[in-house]
Amino acid sequence: MTKKILKKDATALLIDSIVVGMQERKAKDIVVLDLRQIEYAMTDYFVISHGTSTTQVQAIAQSVEEQTMLLSNEKPWHIEGQRNSNWILMDYVNVIVHVFETTARTHYSLEELWSDGHLERIASTD
Repeated sequence: MTKKILKKDATALLIDSIVVGMQERKAKDIVVLDLRQIEYAMTDYFVISHGTSTTQVQAIAQSVEEQTMLLSNEKPWHIEGQRNSNWILMDYVNVIVHVFETTARTHYSLEELWSDGHLERIASTD
């Protein structure tokens, strides 16, 4: 099930594609963190979510990769963390995707670490 997304901006289209990929695999607590107003931030946006197992984390990351290619013709520049799947990072340059396993997300608490950014919570599709 893919959704057609209409956005003017390529970054907004990419973020929407990432969110669709996460929702396809029932990712939990999806947030978009806008870091553009933070001096020295390494990217413009973080998109963060988590799964309840390493298997789900892998599935979420795979779905994100598929949906970004399908909906916005984008592929990640780099992916890290696929071996242990506690935290998979997908680097799309101006958007970085973080897919955590539940305990890893709590431990690293990126939303608190980058609390100067603007946080947008994405409604659950459940």
